[in-house]
Amino acid sequence: MSDTPPVLKITSLKKSVPGGRVLFEGLNLDLQAGEFVAIMGESGVGKSTFLNLIAGLDQADDGTTAIDGVDLAGLDDDARTLLRRDHIGFVFQAFHILPHLTLGQNVALPLVLQRAPGGEALTRAREMMEAVGLGGRAEDYPRQLSGGELQRVAIARALVHRPGLLLADEPTGNLDPETATRVLKVFADQVRRSGAAAVLVTHSEVAAAVADRTLTLARSGLVERHGR
Repeated sequence: MSDTPPVLKITSLKKSVPGGRVLFEGLNLDLQAGEFVAIMGESGVGKSTFLNLIAGLDQADDGTTAIDGVDLAGLDDDARTLLRRDHIGFVFQAFHILPHLTLGQNVALPLVLQRAPGGEALTRAREMMEAVGLGGRAEDYPRQLSGGELQRVAIARALVHRPGLLLADEPTGNLDPETATRVLKVFADQVRRSGAAAVLVTHSEVAAAVADRTLTLARSGLVERHGR
């Protein structure tokens, strides 16, 4: 058995909202490198909150979250920021592409934050853009792209610094079904090429189908779904 800790290890996680209502408790999840899971659940069950807890953007009431063996509860704000910068890639429903930067600059941003040399950062950004089907578009600006193309830029940006953990929150929620299907294929292909552990939060059965397995988030924790 490998001595390498899981990329993500969540133990007995509990989270309530103001007023005391429990979103979930007793939540456990282990993800090794290369594992790709989708998390589904009813609206309001706390799917986005769950991602925020994994990323250290919110704090649980009880339980632990560890990334590469590092317990988030033992880190101060600065250390959690550095962990996110170096170990996590994010893909959001709203893209969050900066309009005043070129596409290449947007994709290179995680590397710039890691203080990689400018030439190396842009070279790797162009390579990632090529991988998601946007080769030759590095000098274009976001206003020149469709929604599906912008989400491809977001996928490239999330993976350019080779994070061990990828978190995606409804990444195709703003796209029409045909575009969403194309983007989901790109997303799944890139996740598997990268070897990262990935958590995809979605309400869409179509989106969840690209993952290796699907879990349902409920008040009692995560429940494996079968027979997809």
